[in-house]
Amino acid sequence: MTETIERDSMQYDVVIVGAGPAGLSAAIKLKQLAEAAGREISVCVVEKGSEVGAHILSGAVIDPKALTELISDWQQQGAPLTRSVTEDRFVYLTKDKAVKMPTPPNFDNHGNYIISLGLLCRWLAEQAEALGVEIYPGFAAADVLYHADGSVKGILTGDMGVGKDGEPTGNFQPGMELLAQQTLFAEGCRGSLSKKIIAAFDLDKNSQPQTYGIGIKEIWEVDPAQAQPGLVMHTIGWPIDTQTYGGTFLYHLDDNKVAVGMVVGLDYQNPYLSPFEEFQRFKTHPEIRKIFEGGRRIAYGARALTEGGLQSLPKLSFPGGVLIGDAAGFLNVPRIKGTHTAMKSAMLAAEAVFGALAAESQESYQTATEAHRYGDLFRASWLYDELYTVRNVRPAFKWGLFPALAYGAIDTYLFKGKAPWTIKHHGTDHGSLKKARDCQPIAYPKPDGKLTFDRLSSVFLSGTNHEEDQPVHLRLKTPGVAIDINYNEYASPETRYCPAGVYEIVEEEGKPRLQINAQNCVHCKTCDIKDPTQNITWTCPEGSGGPNYAEM
Repeated sequence: MTETIERDSMQYDVVIVGAGPAGLSAAIKLKQLAEAAGREISVCVVEKGSEVGAHILSGAVIDPKALTELISDWQQQGAPLTRSVTEDRFVYLTKDKAVKMPTPPNFDNHGNYIISLGLLCRWLAEQAEALGVEIYPGFAAADVLYHADGSVKGILTGDMGVGKDGEPTGNFQPGMELLAQQTLFAEGCRGSLSKKIIAAFDLDKNSQPQTYGIGIKEIWEVDPAQAQPGLVMHTIGWPIDTQTYGGTFLYHLDDNKVAVGMVVGLDYQNPYLSPFEEFQRFKTHPEIRKIFEGGRRIAYGARALTEGGLQSLPKLSFPGGVLIGDAAGFLNVPRIKGTHTAMKSAMLAAEAVFGALAAESQESYQTATEAHRYGDLFRASWLYDELYTVRNVRPAFKWGLFPALAYGAIDTYLFKGKAPWTIKHHGTDHGSLKKARDCQPIAYPKPDGKLTFDRLSSVFLSGTNHEEDQPVHLRLKTPGVAIDINYNEYASPETRYCPAGVYEIVEEEGKPRLQINAQNCVHCKTCDIKDPTQNITWTCPEGSGGPNYAEM
């Protein structure tokens, strides 16, 4: 767009980007603190999904510890935690056998619940709104706004009605400036604005490189004879090779529903590996197949998750705001749990932010303060202790599956997570990919349409939709790199690591060309992470676009 746009602005004490468990918990805690102090503060939450929960995806087994701290009577208030875990199973798979193993302490789910995280977020939103929080779904946070001194003063929501050519259409509506004393970034893994903030303030200068995984999940209605409500099962081994970090989960909910999924570490080396196809192949194992045969797949989704843990956490605060939840990377990887850690980080941040809020309006302010206490509160909390004790488990997998399992046992049972060293991560995920000439192609079986499926039919189940006449939100820094390097040297790994069929190599005048099917994007962010040349940048599409997860 060539013209300067006049934009409306709104002033709040706090603006929160993202209505996930972290963002909503922060909003609730801020209002609770204000009420206890007899103060009035204004809190606004913006959410790029069409509704709260639309873009939320998790396993999800939740430890209710943080929820209980936030809302002690959540059961009486009708929180959607109704299916408690009744049994844990930990299984090692070979191609045709399943060996039950002792359940590691990190997989002990006594007292936890199998939930829909989307439903929990919708419930949290109700609690927040009852306290006076303003929540605006369908508004994507497109950019960060700064004061003249470089401190953050808020965010800019995305323009609506911009055509593919970048020019306004007849439906054009300019984005708004949402200004605040403090802005909380709760975008989840690899948030587009969080990425900018980390770079702008060099927040990761004392951290190890962040590492990630991709989680792919389906929900099935199964034969009642196969349903075991309350059963939580995790597997390692087949079909994932021993040099690749990964595993699967099966969570049995009520109403004959089973959530099944796979997490694959994005530090894998073979460019021919496809996490989506590995997951489909997993369901063909004899012990797994029998659960789903005769059943019906009803939902699909995918999302990247942060796996770096304690040593990869960036500095949490900066002038004018903080990072919370998976935007910072609070996932407890060995437990495969991030909801309670995200919520706790948000509650700690809320305490620090509330203390940093000025009593008077910020309208005339030319700068913003920093909520320095956030880092101190984190280091004094059970959240820090929990992440500290598991800090060495994930990086040990750079040695391979069996050495990592052996080390994990020593670390857990002998050192109780308090070994006098911290293992470094492998490096960056995008830098771990080998050249195609040094790797063996993987032959994946064709989907049968009953147990295994292709990407496009899967994306259909995710409810993904984007306004077609808008700029492509997946941007190539240097278009020629897609063929010159990715195709020629890495065999176009983006066509395999993307779980939604966004990237496709087509022939044009006898030459290969990368086609980007942006309308398929489920906002998993994997391309932004794994692209070997870091040539792909994920940006927010028009608000309300993307998946629409009903129960995920």
